[in-house]
Amino acid sequence: MSKKLLMIHHTPSPHTQEMFEAVVAGATDPEIEGVDLVRRAALAVSSTDVLEADGYLLGTPANLGYMSGALKHAFDVFYYPCLDATRGRPFGLYLHGNEGTEGAERGVDSITTGLGWVKAAEYVVVSGKPRKTDLEACWELGATVAAQLMV
Repeated sequence: MSKKLLMIHHTPSPHTQEMFEAVVAGATDPEIEGVDLVRRAALAVSSTDVLEADGYLLGTPANLGYMSGALKHAFDVFYYPCLDATRGRPFGLYLHGNEGTEGAERGVDSITTGLGWVKAAEYVVVSGKPRKTDLEACWELGATVAAQLMV
């Protein structure tokens, strides 16, 4: 039986789209076996999606120094229904901001700590247009979190 990796993302700009695609490429690399990537827009994710997943990839822009309202809404939707059932599951985060991403990182840290999720890789934080090295880091993030779920 394969494991499910849920990607919860808010992808409103070309820069976040580039990062999203690189994370997807890493998470779906042919060398990763037995892991299915499920993609959900942050405004469409359900508690059931989160409960059925074995790990998570989170993607958001930093808007006014905080995670996007869409990702915050997703957390609001599934936080309590998933509070005890998802403890110990791995997650990764990619974040795009033009200035001041610390508040977004702190917000995600607070919520994922409350959920009991385990940070599976260093966050990928990009300012401005993603460079080749940034996209490689996104690929690594996707691959690292997916590889941790391999059976």
